[in-house]
Amino acid sequence: MKILAIGANGVIGKAVVSRLRQDHSVIAVGHSQGDYTVDIESKESIQALYEKVGKVDAIVSMAGNGEMGSLEDMPESGYQTVLNNKVMGQVNLVRIGLDYLNEGGSITLTSGQASNHPMPGTAAIAMGVAAVNAFVVTAALELKDGKRINAVSPSMVKETMEQWGIDSSSGIPASDVATYYQASIDGLQNGEVFNAVKGKVEGQYESA
Repeated sequence: MKILAIGANGVIGKAVVSRLRQDHSVIAVGHSQGDYTVDIESKESIQALYEKVGKVDAIVSMAGNGEMGSLEDMPESGYQTVLNNKVMGQVNLVRIGLDYLNEGGSITLTSGQASNHPMPGTAAIAMGVAAVNAFVVTAALELKDGKRINAVSPSMVKETMEQWGIDSSSGIPASDVATYYQASIDGLQNGEVFNAVKGKVEGQYESA
């Protein structure tokens, strides 16, 4: 399977690419380095990426920036970053990418747990991840030719928490998060939000 992996240089992205490359041909894309680069805030950059890569069997996005800050201190630019990057960046990866997705192919986006488990300082991020989830479950109703779309909603990743110097005992390892992306690609789900909160994928999500 030919898979386009966008956001391949982050903690989750590296783990996803490593896992998928065991069984598939993966094209790793980052903002500044990789097999190709893309600015997901630019529709022109996204279009150019797809034209270079051509038809693919799956598109997986681990991209999308967010900013933390209190209601009192967060500038409008922080909200715009979430809207332009995390939300519309991924939405446009789908809108443009559908023309380059083979019949029966899948798209997997990344949201997050901020809207499921609210914490102070994460209002902008929570808004963004909720929007991504709502887009995925609704867009799935309109896809044709056997195409599918899902989202992976990871909780705090152990390696990221360690980088931040905070207690990582409650975090999920990036390698475990990667199994949810694999399940989305290899499975049959459409319009599913995979909550990657603890351990590897289980049950009906287990890939064959």
